[in-house]
Amino acid sequence: MKALVFGGSGKIGSAVAWDLAKDEEVEAIGIVGRRKDALEKIKRWIGSKKIVPHVLDVNDKKAAINLMKQYDVGTIAMPDRKTSYKVAHTAIEAGLNIIDMLEEFHRRPDAYETEGLEVPQGMTLDKYGDWLHNTAITNGVTFIDGMGFAPGLSNVTVGEAIRKMDTAESAIARVGGIPAKGFAQKHPLRYMITWAFEHVLREYMIKVEVIKNSKVMEVAAISDRETFQFSKLGKNEELQCAVTAGMPSFIFSRPQLKEFAEKTIRWPGHFQGIDTLKECGLLDMEPHDFNGAKIVPREFLLSLITPKLQPLEGETDVCVMYNTTIGTKDGKKVKIEHFMWDEADTENDISSMMRVTGFPVAIAAKLLMEGLINEKGIVPPEDCIKGKVYDRFMNELKKRNIDILEVIEE
Repeated sequence: MKALVFGGSGKIGSAVAWDLAKDEEVEAIGIVGRRKDALEKIKRWIGSKKIVPHVLDVNDKKAAINLMKQYDVGTIAMPDRKTSYKVAHTAIEAGLNIIDMLEEFHRRPDAYETEGLEVPQGMTLDKYGDWLHNTAITNGVTFIDGMGFAPGLSNVTVGEAIRKMDTAESAIARVGGIPAKGFAQKHPLRYMITWAFEHVLREYMIKVEVIKNSKVMEVAAISDRETFQFSKLGKNEELQCAVTAGMPSFIFSRPQLKEFAEKTIRWPGHFQGIDTLKECGLLDMEPHDFNGAKIVPREFLLSLITPKLQPLEGETDVCVMYNTTIGTKDGKKVKIEHFMWDEADTENDISSMMRVTGFPVAIAAKLLMEGLINEKGIVPPEDCIKGKVYDRFMNELKKRNIDILEVIEE
């Protein structure tokens, strides 16, 4: 079994490679990047002879296809959408089973998440999504689209809850990476970078599709806020969440839902801080005249705030999930909830975000290589991690000390 990790020198990609290297049945893990020194550094960190660095520009399609044909499965942990989309498209044409974690552009690519997406001339976004899906089927490719934490664990658990019901009516997934409580106050917005903050800010500014009253509609990001008490798994913390774009496949794969949304979890006060930045125009992307120079407010803000959001020595993160699915079973109203509170692995210097995003990808890659996932085309996690595969997936998470609590109530 041989796995290929695109973006293998980044935090999430390196976590995927680290996890796969521990599996005796995986004989080689290729890590792909543009800088040899960065790849060699990750190889030394993992400390396994299985790791094979590959210096590659993914825009070199011929070289990329030649490399892909040497492996059984590929995972995408690229730092931006342009390269992520490029690798997915190339893998489908090359006949390589692939897992992407950055975004879901399921069968209907998100119109607000298209930077760098190269749609063939004469195709609409929707036609391109169908073309990718049908080409993958023709080439015998499984493309698991949106595996990781959110999308990923959120999709898998909500999908399982829906399957346990006769009829599902509503599903709300609440997920987020936050600083461990003791460190939150030391950073602006009570936030610490566990993911590209430029990407985070952008997600706060776009329109998001949700299902309300059985209709798909667009709402503003970080709207429909909730304050809730997380009181499971030995914790008792007040948190807040708001609508973001994280599980768009459900709009397509679960249209029977009357209510659906994905929400991002933060410490109280974070979203109010974002509101203030918005009101001041500091998240705008239109250039602004300043003393005869043109500056982009959001880019200027990022240059100021990013260093202040970096974790300081010894600071760690937490990843939280709280999902609620409501429906009927045997004529009775049922609520199924899933809870997760995951903390960093300080012994191995692996953040919680690396764990809950990278490890599920590694597990899914192994399931693909074993032939346990065999759906073809663009397949969201909720449609391929099910039945015995779901049980195996959850057991593998538990082995990695990622505990997800399921609570069923009438």
